[in-house]
Amino acid sequence: VQTDQGDDCEVEDRDWLIIKVLHEQKNITKTAQTLFLSQPALTARIRQIEAELDTKIIYRGSRGIHFTTEGDYLAQCADSMIDNMRQIKEQLGNMGSTVKGILRIAAPNYITQCKLSSLLGRFQEQYPEVEFNIINAWSREICSLLYSQDVHIGFVRTDHDWRGEKHLLHQEPIYIVSKKEVSFQELPNLPRIDYITDFSYKTFLNDWWNDNFSQPPRISMTVSQLSISKAMVMNDLGYAILPVTILNDAPHLHRIPLTDRDGQPITRPTWLLYQKEIGELKMAKLFIDFATTVDFDQLS
Repeated sequence: VQTDQGDDCEVEDRDWLIIKVLHEQKNITKTAQTLFLSQPALTARIRQIEAELDTKIIYRGSRGIHFTTEGDYLAQCADSMIDNMRQIKEQLGNMGSTVKGILRIAAPNYITQCKLSSLLGRFQEQYPEVEFNIINAWSREICSLLYSQDVHIGFVRTDHDWRGEKHLLHQEPIYIVSKKEVSFQELPNLPRIDYITDFSYKTFLNDWWNDNFSQPPRISMTVSQLSISKAMVMNDLGYAILPVTILNDAPHLHRIPLTDRDGQPITRPTWLLYQKEIGELKMAKLFIDFATTVDFDQLS
């Protein structure tokens, strides 16, 4: 964001981001923090934007920042202006001989921690001028980000009604995990360590439990992440239902495979999703081809 206060001022591309964030926050301090600017620099730039457009964008009231009618209109324009410039830059990058640009990716925390960092590192070895913008979100939210084109590519951990392009990358076994050996039949009487997860997967686990047991699980605690759940199991505080990848560094833990009514192992899929037109961008196509041919089991 341009912050110098020379006589020649014009509305910069990133000034639209200032308008967008300021409209969302309605607060100078929070906007400055979000954009990594000092408050004086942000205030000066807002004044320059108003001078260039010859209109008042904001005014201060008793309860903070308020937008004028003209300011509200500019805020409505900000998203489309930002998107247009982003698309222009992407198309210019698509025309060049060098693969470069910013690839926007959304993935759940688990995928980001266990798989994505390794995948991105390998890709960047081949295409060092590609940068990444990563958003962590629940699988259900990632589809919305893809539809709105806020991201190019999404990784999800559950089957979704996605109408765009999709590739199955991985099928991961799920286990009942405990420090000491336990029997399947005694699970309802043992403390279970739950973790916050995607709604659809939570629903699946509840349905699986109800198919196998007549009484509810004895949930002793609910933690925020899979890794914390595993740590609790390693300290013998209960059992947990965990995907196999997170157990790679804990081979000593006792495991019972999760199975369906027919006794077949239950796996959780990992999908790569994107919109068809995104696949026409050179940078995105190369990443999609790379991600769909790499051995996902070897990523860590």
